[in-house]
Amino acid sequence: MTHLVRAVLVLVTLTGFASTLAWLPGAVPATAEDRVVKIAGVGAMTGVIRGFGINSKAVMDMTVDELNQAGGIKLADGTRAKVAITFADERCNAEEGISVVRKLASEDWLAIIGPTCSNVAEPLFGILQRKVGDAGDSGLQVPIFSDTAIKPGLAKISEWSFRNVPHEPTMYDHLFKWLKEKNPDVKTVAGGVESDFAHSNSNSQTMDAAAKAAGFEVMGWEKWLLADTEFSTQVGKWRRAKPDVIAISAHPFTTCGVLREMKRQGVKPKLLVGLTSSATLETMAGCGPEAEGLIIPTGFAPVTPEAQRVAKIVGTKYKGNVDLHSAAVYENLYVLKQVIETSGVEAKPNTVQQDRRRIRDGLAKVKEFDGLLGKVKRTDDRESVKPYVFAIARNSDWAVLFDPRPR
Repeated sequence: MTHLVRAVLVLVTLTGFASTLAWLPGAVPATAEDRVVKIAGVGAMTGVIRGFGINSKAVMDMTVDELNQAGGIKLADGTRAKVAITFADERCNAEEGISVVRKLASEDWLAIIGPTCSNVAEPLFGILQRKVGDAGDSGLQVPIFSDTAIKPGLAKISEWSFRNVPHEPTMYDHLFKWLKEKNPDVKTVAGGVESDFAHSNSNSQTMDAAAKAAGFEVMGWEKWLLADTEFSTQVGKWRRAKPDVIAISAHPFTTCGVLREMKRQGVKPKLLVGLTSSATLETMAGCGPEAEGLIIPTGFAPVTPEAQRVAKIVGTKYKGNVDLHSAAVYENLYVLKQVIETSGVEAKPNTVQQDRRRIRDGLAKVKEFDGLLGKVKRTDDRESVKPYVFAIARNSDWAVLFDPRPR
């Protein structure tokens, strides 16, 4: 082989390698002139609720691959840019979440999707500029579009914060009213809650109010911690009280621990209600047989062709699960694509702050978009009104018990 032939082969090999890199999420552009739209993900990748962050990352990887394979995102001057991503672990810890977002904001990421935990989102939104254009407010100016942190009302904290999460008070008001109509002989509710977790606490109050509004007598709430593994005392109180309904405001890890203890003690309520975040395949994997009959309102189920398609690809190729939280990552990325293509984003090194503002203003103007379960409406306080269904655990899988979506 001559030196000339060898040189040509090396050049061809390097060119092909660079081309491959350009298609990878988060890859460095092949040349300095390449334009990329940089979007960061932030979620819990460690700890007992790491499954939520892992699933969000899997859906983010899938969606970005899909966007890039379709040609990327069109910029203001008509050129098309690939999407580059990173995903940071906030560990479901407020200080960690603030630290990683400060770092991302100091770089050239144009928008952030996340975080997982409400106890991270609440203080995190608090370090953003509260009101857009306030020269006296030095808060961070980067749009954050949350997929998972679900405690009601958090987007009001800053005009840079947006959320695409279900509204739990609406769903549980409907669920308890529906349960009462279908089961008029069921009268009493006893609850259990992870008392050290913001979402679980806020949702226990939501469940409590919804049950009372529907005409149930609420007998009280047992408490445990997010990482607890022993529930004999709490379940023992339910065994003696014999409530008709047990409502568990807890995530998959302790929900499964409680359900296993209920089986051990022979506690069998007429109805069993769970937390939205436990309507996942992680619950089925952890305690499918013990969860039989568990009813949960959820913003995701594979009941539309697009939802089925996304769930299948994420599960088979990206080894993640699509649930009510991670499904929002897919929706958020397509909303960001629409906003970027219509708001004059340039994606140049010297337009980062202008582009962030353009994306923020564009997100604020979105009134409706197509979600995986149907139309998602946007509110003036930057929240979503999402379609939902009531899911029930049957044979270690989730099935749709009731579908209230408009026909």
